[in-house]
Amino acid sequence: MKLKISRRFSEKLNAQVRHIAQDKPGAARKFKTDIIQQIREIPNMPFRHRKSIFFDQEEIRELVFKGYLVVYRINQKQKEIEVFGFVKYEENPL
Repeated sequence: MKLKISRRFSEKLNAQVRHIAQDKPGAARKFKTDIIQQIREIPNMPFRHRKSIFFDQEEIRELVFKGYLVVYRINQKQKEIEVFGFVKYEENPL
């Protein structure tokens, strides 16, 4: 399956990395490297992660990473996974 990352997800992730880097630049780099590595593994087993708490759809899943939720949609017809949400203490992943 093809992995597609939304612009909104990238913006939110980069904002969080910048925030972490204010105090710990090394930790920020490791955080980003580790979360990207986890996201790249999603296509291997897309239904491995839990169904999203934000959406009542089986094809929308969440990867939990250090308290953050990476929300993604599985489109089996197009053989594509779209990563679109990134939240920690928010009510809406968008």
